[in-house]
Amino acid sequence: MGEPPGSDEFRKAVADVEPLDPPRRRAPKKPPAAPVPAQTRRDERAVLEESIVGHWVVQDELDLHGMNRVEAAAATGDFLRRCMSRGARCVRIVHGKGLGSHLREPVLKHVLRKILPRRDEVLAFCQAPAAQGGSGAMLVLLRARR
Repeated sequence: MGEPPGSDEFRKAVADVEPLDPPRRRAPKKPPAAPVPAQTRRDERAVLEESIVGHWVVQDELDLHGMNRVEAAAATGDFLRRCMSRGARCVRIVHGKGLGSHLREPVLKHVLRKILPRRDEVLAFCQAPAAQGGSGAMLVLLRARR
């Protein structure tokens, strides 16, 4: 294989050229970290703490003791509709701890955990504090009436 055409001309053209000194550049630094939204985080933390320790007034209550799954689901739907029509925003549903059920499981608690997220009127729900029923009850926050 021969040399490419014009290589002699190229060598003559660059014969007097001297290599440049190596550059004195430093490698680029890593980009600065994104700013931390400290105030936003403080605000969100304050809202969360307030909602956890804040007092929600329970405006109505439904007791599901003695009901089976089907009865409990129907009673819960009716209860939530009535509460919404009256403008209630926080309600308690007592489902029990399941101590009297087969295998001592909280059957109605599991039913509520499936039903409540599907209901349009439910904003949020959680286990009630110990003073309001603990693991045997749920607090449910309802949407405002439209």
